[in-house]
Amino acid sequence: MGLKSFVEVHPDSHFPIQNLPYGVFRPEPGSEPRPGVAIGDYVLDLSAIASAGLFDGPILRRSDCFHQPNLNKLLGMGRPAWTEARATIQKILSSTEPTLRDNASWRQKALVPMDKAEMLLPVAIGDYTDFFTSMHHTKNCGIIFRGPDTPIPPNWFHLPIAYHGRASSVVVSGTDIVRPRGQGHPTGNSPPYFGPSLKLDFELEMAVIVGPGNELGKSIDVNEAADHIFGLVLMNDWSARDIQAWEYIPLGPFLGKSFGTTISPWIVTLDALEPFACDAPKQNPLPLPYLTEKVSKIYDISLEVRIKPAGEEQAHVVTRSNLKHLYWTLTQQLAHHTINGCNLRPGDLLGTGTISGPEPESYGCLLELTWNGQKLLSLGGTTRKFLEDGDEVIISGFSKGNGYNVGFGACSGKILPSL
Repeated sequence: MGLKSFVEVHPDSHFPIQNLPYGVFRPEPGSEPRPGVAIGDYVLDLSAIASAGLFDGPILRRSDCFHQPNLNKLLGMGRPAWTEARATIQKILSSTEPTLRDNASWRQKALVPMDKAEMLLPVAIGDYTDFFTSMHHTKNCGIIFRGPDTPIPPNWFHLPIAYHGRASSVVVSGTDIVRPRGQGHPTGNSPPYFGPSLKLDFELEMAVIVGPGNELGKSIDVNEAADHIFGLVLMNDWSARDIQAWEYIPLGPFLGKSFGTTISPWIVTLDALEPFACDAPKQNPLPLPYLTEKVSKIYDISLEVRIKPAGEEQAHVVTRSNLKHLYWTLTQQLAHHTINGCNLRPGDLLGTGTISGPEPESYGCLLELTWNGQKLLSLGGTTRKFLEDGDEVIISGFSKGNGYNVGFGACSGKILPSL
């Protein structure tokens, strides 16, 4: 296990000293938002650490990035600043370092109990793109909507497909989601259905938080793309399947997606995830040169979705999947996004798309789990085809290390009735 914190961390915690994910929080109601990192059951207030002069490295000593209401300034400073910050924070929290450990006054200011902290969106998200990069999800959706003959379009194996989402409706975990209204397929000669969505769904996803961007007109090399990724969050791309199915031809998702997207409050950095890197799936045909990587890797992150039915206390596991099931890598997604000269900016959000595995118990949404409502999904004493008002969806994810976990906490949201 090696490095150990002076802050007590339970063995099952997602937040040991090997992780140190970043978030933004208020330590008490009405206080100013400030950056923090999770350590055990506490949030380390980085503004307090900065005010105490403990960020004394050459890059951060004169920076005010930890006195901002979001992480965007730190993101834009790039990997050298991130590396310096991580090393400093690990040193401060180390069991062998007395600076904070032995100063009761500083500890009281800097360590905020997590159950007292109000977690906020960690970044100001200027733009949000959602990819479609799980082969199993793509195949299942193709069979459901187009039949078994050509479930995956030929272009899908040549480029990471995506749509541009709505950044204004991205919310932090714990925010309620109002059931959207919209149009659905007409029946016979009747006009299209209009009303609350009858096929409300979750999508198990993760998302990249972009660090330094690129200038308009200039692309990012796929082999340098990792330096433009600050870290990952859990994501639920809520989807109204009936609205989506009626509107998506010929231009793709719109109102069926834009009513809400939930992300976890904690961003786990690529540095923390590096011990869990693994070989990405083999791609056939070989990608074009601009998408060909010297080292093609993904991360072994176990993912789980639970649903707590309305009026019940117990949440039931409905799927278990893993980020390593993606066909297109995170770096390929980012490089492709910029190949036309599109400029990314610090804090941009790039969703992976639904992460489905090869087995039915690893499907990443109700559309697949119930095969578009043709099957019933058991939730203890009740069943579901799609989400009902009052249902809560809880996504979690972690990587298992040698004696520790690197996790993301929870990404949750409850469905409220349509207005």
